[in-house]
Order: sequence, then C-alpha cells, then structure tokens
Amino acid sequence: MSRSENIAVVESYLNGLARKDLSSVPFAPGIAFEGPLMPKLVGRETILGFLTSILPFIKGIEIKQHIVDGDYVATVFDMETINGVDHVMDLCHVVDGELKEVSAFYYPSQGPR
Repeated sequence: MSRSENIAVVESYLNGLARKDLSSVPFAPGIAFEGPLMPKLVGRETILGFLTSILPFIKGIEIKQHIVDGDYVATVFDMETINGVDHVMDLCHVVDGELKEVSAFYYPSQGPR
C-alpha cells in the first residue's frame, strides 16, 4: 500500500475516536493494542470493547504529524479529554489496508491548569 493509503487507515481510526463512531475503522481480526498503563489486548471485539469504553472521555483529536516507514505509521496528536489534553504518539502497523497493531505512548494531562 502507498504512504497515503496507510495514513488514511490510521486517520480513519483517529477520526473514529473523535467522532465516537468506530464502525468504519478497518480493524484486522487479530489486531493488537498496547498502552503504557495496560496489558496488551488482542482481537477485534476485545479492542472495540476497550475503545468503546473510553469514547465518553474523548472530546477531540488534533493530528500534528505522521511519520511513515513502509507499513508503519507513527502519528503524533493531541487528544482532548474530559480531564485535559493528552499528548500522544501511536505507532500503527497497517497490513493490506487493515489496522493490525497499535502501540500507544502518551503523556496524560495533569488536569485543569
């Protein structure tokens, strides 16, 4: 897949989070998701369950930059939550037009300032 096609897959994921609608995100059946404060989750339904549980906390997403290396897209973005703004970098592995793996790295907000 091309650079722009891989970015489009990642943006569908991030835009889905911002819209609180993940129905158009092309998750691979065996997708894996890992974050700094949680164990690795595997499987489309497991990931959808987790992401759906956090949607009420998300107010918006502002994409800052994509860095692409083959099938990997690292995206830097700010996620506005009900507790403030988290600075996030997701490393996504895109395979055949599907999101295969997401590794999230972030600095959580310290609440209102």
